[in-house]
Amino acid sequence: MDGSGPASDWDILLAGRVPAGPLGALFGPVLVPPAAAHGCRVIGRLAQTLDGRIATDGGSSQWIGGDGDLLHTHRLRALSDAVVVGAGTVRHDDPRLTTRLCPGPNPLRVVIDTDRRLGADYQLFRDGLPTLLFCAADVPGPARLGAAEVLGLARAPQGGLAPAAILAALAARGRTRIFVEGGGLTVSRFLAAGCLDRLHVTVAPVLLGSGIPAFTLPPVARIADGLRFAWTVHPLDPDVLFDIALDQARPGAAA
Repeated sequence: MDGSGPASDWDILLAGRVPAGPLGALFGPVLVPPAAAHGCRVIGRLAQTLDGRIATDGGSSQWIGGDGDLLHTHRLRALSDAVVVGAGTVRHDDPRLTTRLCPGPNPLRVVIDTDRRLGADYQLFRDGLPTLLFCAADVPGPARLGAAEVLGLARAPQGGLAPAAILAALAARGRTRIFVEGGGLTVSRFLAAGCLDRLHVTVAPVLLGSGIPAFTLPPVARIADGLRFAWTVHPLDPDVLFDIALDQARPGAAA
């Protein structure tokens, strides 16, 4: 926008307001102020095949979703203060996590690497854009990995880093609108911890028959113990997007 014409719906969203119409219906919930104790509004996202896979057995995942899903992902980045991925996503995809497909600011890139096993040769650690790596505080190493800042957190009792502790650390830095982009294990851990407000799941018209599952969650004994939720459906040609209102619900919490 150069100020000479009417603002588009996307310009309105970037300004923090919700327009009428499809974009407002889809992205309006992302802009809701945080309500959780950790201080963040958290959106998770996965792209999966019709049979629930996010990658092949060998880890290939680019690209399950089509062009519409890629644009949607970049828009979520642009509306967020920080985008979070796990070490596996960095290792397999070497992502940039920028907003190059849409107007809008690049978010802080956040990598969770509990045992600090990633090297500094990935794009995230070399391009100079703001990047933060979370690892366990008991893992030795310098205060930076390439161009990225390293921040240590206490290990959670069940292992790894507690999602709520990660979110509280981001909120303390003024990063309160958080997009958990992947991979499946990272999104699943935030979901299992009751730390997701919304979940966006893109389903592509693809069948793999095997591969890495989208969700890895604690088992339940009965169908009635599964997490049920409300959703709305949006077309992302050629895919379908499910916008799920989780409101920090946790699988098995009612069992």
